[in-house]
Amino acid sequence: MLLIHRPTKSEIQKFIDESSNLPLSYRPVGLAKESPPGFNADVASAIVGQGADAFARAQRALTEWRHFELGWVELFPRGASTEPGTVVAVLVRHLGLWSLNGCRVVYGLGDEDVWQFGFAYGTLTNHIEMGEESFEVAMARDTEEVTYRIRAVSKPRALLARIGYPYARISQSRFRRDSIAALKRAIDVT
Repeated sequence: MLLIHRPTKSEIQKFIDESSNLPLSYRPVGLAKESPPGFNADVASAIVGQGADAFARAQRALTEWRHFELGWVELFPRGASTEPGTVVAVLVRHLGLWSLNGCRVVYGLGDEDVWQFGFAYGTLTNHIEMGEESFEVAMARDTEEVTYRIRAVSKPRALLARIGYPYARISQSRFRRDSIAALKRAIDVT
């Protein structure tokens, strides 16, 4: 949904409510684990800390969606669960316009026996793009370095996204860079 004004809280809630019954805009679930033909596969990662305490702070930051605290991108509802089935709205400000995009958490990553945690969400049919994105933190057993990794598999869905494809690619790259910075800030102040 493209808007010429920032949507109100009630408009955002209505969008989320209407999104809850929409299907994913792609198949199959698990797309972010692959590099399917016709989709862009983008990965960004960075070391964000050291040791078990940093890993715990990074895990908490992901569950609180702190990696979306970018200023030009916001996630609603604030404090949404990262459990599969949760529907969220991603609000993006770009070029003087606002877009609301529906996503659903589709699976978790990691387990309690491994120093790895994360989740992936997929785009709904009211999202300007189609695809899946995963967000993961992991701690290496040998070095105890904590790494944040984003993997996105996407392609334009809406006409506007196809027309503005170069701009969309720049925005996606900016999101990955800014998300890494946001997670680092969250770990440093948590």
